[in-house]
Amino acid sequence: MRVGAFVLAAQFPGQGAGEALHRAVRTAEVAEEAGLDSVWVAEHHFVPYGVCPSAVTLAALMLGRTRRLRVGTAVSVLPSAHPVALGEQTALLHLTSGGRFTLGVGRGGPWVDLEVFGGGLDSYENGFPEALDLLRNWLTRARVGATGERYDFREVAVVPRPSEALDGDGPGPEVIVACTSPSSVRSAAERGLPMLLGMHCGDEDKAAMVALWRRTARAAGHSARDVARAGHVSAGVCQLADRTADARETLLKAMPGWFRQGLDAHVTVDGRARAMRDPRAYTELLCDLHPVGTPALAADRLAATSERTGITRFALLTEGSGDLAATEENVRRLGAEVLPRLG
Repeated sequence: MRVGAFVLAAQFPGQGAGEALHRAVRTAEVAEEAGLDSVWVAEHHFVPYGVCPSAVTLAALMLGRTRRLRVGTAVSVLPSAHPVALGEQTALLHLTSGGRFTLGVGRGGPWVDLEVFGGGLDSYENGFPEALDLLRNWLTRARVGATGERYDFREVAVVPRPSEALDGDGPGPEVIVACTSPSSVRSAAERGLPMLLGMHCGDEDKAAMVALWRRTARAAGHSARDVARAGHVSAGVCQLADRTADARETLLKAMPGWFRQGLDAHVTVDGRARAMRDPRAYTELLCDLHPVGTPALAADRLAATSERTGITRFALLTEGSGDLAATEENVRRLGAEVLPRLG
């Protein structure tokens, strides 16, 4: 089982963006010290829910501050980026980090980002498959051109090629896809790309998505071996304490205010109505679903999720207290008191 930290760079009420970003970077540094497998960096625009606007940029900094840790984006928003530019950045990080970078991509939401960056609503609603295929071509071929509805350009050389490592050709960078619906699960499965599943989902929903992915991947011609080895990632929340009640209280004091401030700031590109989850009820749901409590309870919940879903990689939000010192302690306890229980 491979356990990592999920970094949102959350700006809690009363905090500045600099404080949130410093906590994000320290999470990566402490995660490596604590023996965690990875750190996953989120990307948001124009909202305090998360103040990292470029997951690949922050991932680059974290890769430079660490030596062993795997760093991934969770996720880079593809409708707001050009697939070739993102592919070039991915190749750069893959080669200079010794293969420690994972590119996670997703559709994002119908937010005003689409207007600001020029993608438009169509890139969100219909353009993701074309953009994803262009990105994958860039990461696997020597020359790439495009003749699609959105991207149309002459063939150009891929420089640098992500497979050209110092010790010879090797596998390109890992790519995963955030999936929130059956259509996105099928899209990832047809391409043989593993999924990142959100922290709002419980084990039953995640198990169903994994089962759909496996059926679709096999129907698309992917081998039983590749399907069985797909490294899906489950996002969740982790807060540790000597008593489960104390862990829950920590999150219930801090997270509802962050949710209220951060999620309410989202603006839709087309003025469509949007409903926000009740912040306290959502926090309570996350406490019920994920490893929030004693180290023994946390290990049991991770093991149970893995058994029910077949997922063995986890990205756990550890900054739910909103406090730097408490986040660092939480990450250290995850490494020292939970990982050994998982074997």
